[in-house]
Amino acid sequence: MSSWVILVDNLKDVSNAETPHKVMTVHEYLMHPKLFAGANPSILNLSRSYGYQGAGYYASLLAEARQHRVVPAVETMIELSRKQLYQHALPELEDKLNRGLRKMAAEDADGVRRMLVHLGQTGEPALEPFARLLFDWFRAPVLEVMLEPGEWRSIKRIGVLAVDGLAPGERSLFLSAVETYTTRPWRAPKQRATMKYSLAVLSDPKEELPPSSIASLRHMARVAARQGVEVVPIGKGDLDRLAQFDALFIRETTNIDNHTYRFARRAVQEGMPVIDDPVSMIRCTNKVYLTELLNSNGIATPKTIVLSSLKEAGDLEEQLGSPVVLKIPDGSFSRGVFRVAGAEPIREKLKELFQESAILLAQEYCPTDFDWRIGVLDGEPLFACQYQMAKKHWQIVRHEAGKKSVEGGFATFSLAEAPPAVVDIAVRAARLIGDGFYGVDLKMIDDRVVVIEINDNPNLDHGVEDLAEKDTVWERLIRWFVRRLEVR
Repeated sequence: MSSWVILVDNLKDVSNAETPHKVMTVHEYLMHPKLFAGANPSILNLSRSYGYQGAGYYASLLAEARQHRVVPAVETMIELSRKQLYQHALPELEDKLNRGLRKMAAEDADGVRRMLVHLGQTGEPALEPFARLLFDWFRAPVLEVMLEPGEWRSIKRIGVLAVDGLAPGERSLFLSAVETYTTRPWRAPKQRATMKYSLAVLSDPKEELPPSSIASLRHMARVAARQGVEVVPIGKGDLDRLAQFDALFIRETTNIDNHTYRFARRAVQEGMPVIDDPVSMIRCTNKVYLTELLNSNGIATPKTIVLSSLKEAGDLEEQLGSPVVLKIPDGSFSRGVFRVAGAEPIREKLKELFQESAILLAQEYCPTDFDWRIGVLDGEPLFACQYQMAKKHWQIVRHEAGKKSVEGGFATFSLAEAPPAVVDIAVRAARLIGDGFYGVDLKMIDDRVVVIEINDNPNLDHGVEDLAEKDTVWERLIRWFVRRLEVR
């Protein structure tokens, strides 16, 4: 287990007499990069300010460069600098907060206007679940939460409070939280005779269209065991357990607005190899970004127009042909994609979609019997599949309100059998995103190959995507994690 080092601006902020851990100034840490050469300390950065490019900011930035685990990370500092950057977290946090407040006596709950969360702890038992969730979102030593009064308590502001600003009672709670937090190892002790690494797999057995079925994940576990990797299923509520594992594979449909992004972000903070990583999620989730990226790199896509208002939609059929395909930028699994013909229907659909997104895509309709899906891992092709259109439908998945989604069939090919142009363009496209695992969807129209989208969370099911290449697909996937763990 790594040792802890506490960084302070002034040695009066936390003294060596108050903690068994080494206490040093931020300045000393910044100016002596070789001080911990050969060691792997965990850093608790208690700088009085985390302002951009200040000493506290650089302490965490350089800690990451020196491969020291650090709280808080630079990403946390930035996210807490403006409410707009953490706004997306508030609905889940406020729900948990109000659940806790309802467990308190009314007069006590009404009096809560300000809360302090010390390393995931607060002094009120009913609010401990909220405190843990807040710390799951934002790992900072002392978080100050200001609340709006009312029947439903909204969060007015989340900020970081410096240790020197704590009242005596608050300081005692903080020091107790430090003792508790630093005595917990970053990773639980492993007592495994044969398994070298543990791979957490985030999945939801109740998801209608998961990227991998539970049966497929069990098959992957058998393949992984042969390489000394234990596969451990985890769920939405296991974020606080993530650091117990060595790597993370996300097998739920990803979205930057839900827990999958937080799991990915936490894995990166812990220095864990992860698929899908947060940057890939951000890049792949938004079709506007992908369109710009692919076009600027000379990779063909269907003719596309980016729309920001109804005024720009007057001659779409003249520019793109009819019908026109309209897309919400962050749709997935054929959701948020519509085929529309006629000026008035197009206008009405756009009016509806602009209620959901400030930017929309209009695209030429490219009818085909199937889409190619090329799996790409670490910049190299992994599998080749054809996904056929759902019966009597123009997409591979048909969604109808109140009914179960219907998927088309598939045909799997060895990489040697797949058209070379399709494989080549898919690999070039995926490399623009990163070195993770991607599914590139393409259409062949005569001799024209166009990229439809790049998925950061592609399907991988036993008996489908691996049908041609067999266990090689799973073995290469596990090796991706192992290689990164071996060089840490």
